[in-house]
Formats: sequence, structure tokens, C-alpha cells
Amino acid sequence: MRVMTEMTRITAPDAWIDQVFAAKSVRTGGVIRRRIDWVDREIGRARFEEEVRKRGFHLIETGWHLVIICHPGAVRLLF
Repeated sequence: MRVMTEMTRITAPDAWIDQVFAAKSVRTGGVIRRRIDWVDREIGRARFEEEVRKRGFHLIETGWHLVIICHPGAVRLLF
């Protein structure tokens, strides 16, 4: 069983988004991932989904993580 402790926002929402999407992987069409509870705490899932969609990227939820495919091209799930 996972126990979450209450945490408060560390950075301003816009600064957090800027930091996430400034990663080298984003600029090179790679992949980034963030824990769902961290995203929920920092900016909320709806805002995060909006930011990913605005960039034309793909978002995958798996386990405790959100995985962002940082390019607008086709994605094929093999298995």
C-alpha cells in the first residue's frame, strides 16, 4: 500500500512547466516522465494535459507515471 505524505507546492506553476519543458529530451524529440502525484501537487493533471496537448506531444499514463513523447509524430504501442 502506498502512503502519501502531504506536500506543498515548491515552485510557481508556470515556472514548473517551463522547467519541465526546457529539458534536453523535449528539444530533441525524446521522452520525459513525471510521477502522477508530483504533477497533481505542482500544477494539477488538467493543466499538465493542456500543456502537453498545446505542444502537440503524446501523453501516456502508466503505473504511477505520466510519460510524455516529445514529438507530434505517430506513436505505435508494440506490446
